[in-house]
Amino acid sequence: MTKTIKNKIILIGGSPTAGKSFTARKLSEELKFPWISTDAIREQMRQIVNKDQYPKLFYFTNPTTKMCVDLLTNNSAKQIVSIQNKESIDVWKGVKAFIETDYVWKSFIVEGVAILPQLAHQLKTKLTTKSKTKNKTSKDIKVIFLIDDDHERIRRTIFTRGLWDDADKYPNNVKEKEIEWVIEFNNYILKEAKKYGFPVVKIGDRKKYFKEIKKLIK
Repeated sequence: MTKTIKNKIILIGGSPTAGKSFTARKLSEELKFPWISTDAIREQMRQIVNKDQYPKLFYFTNPTTKMCVDLLTNNSAKQIVSIQNKESIDVWKGVKAFIETDYVWKSFIVEGVAILPQLAHQLKTKLTTKSKTKNKTSKDIKVIFLIDDDHERIRRTIFTRGLWDDADKYPNNVKEKEIEWVIEFNNYILKEAKKYGFPVVKIGDRKKYFKEIKKLIK
């Protein structure tokens, strides 16, 4: 009987400012796994897919300051989360293909806002079922979500670096809306992750929360 080999794939989702890239980079260094962001996958998709078939994928392509200010000013935080998630659903099609393919990396890390609980659940269920019915290399998928519930820290981060552009390039009232958006997205992730049984890690002391993450991905 052929022995089943498991390749580990770690998915890190969560809100902007929650340290997804930092966490992916640290895990990559410790585990010697390569990592990629959903932003990078989105940019690769934009080079090869049909814009008419993936319209939401191009919604934020080369956004002007006015476009982003208008988006943040004229929509509620909940509406902005919905707009972002619609783009994420299109991005996820590329992420899913990346994971399902017998890629040369085998074990790797993917991080980004496009990793949503319901999408990760669908993929994990599909691959788990597939590995049970076929005697082949299986994929051990670990999914975690990061949030920051320290609103002052979110504020400092956004007012220092900004989200979609450098903080000094757009007005403070827009930064305030970004804070609302991040908090709303945190709430969305908490609710959805609980629904699908995924762990949520609240960032704080980096050493402490990184230890918690390492326990969750074993």
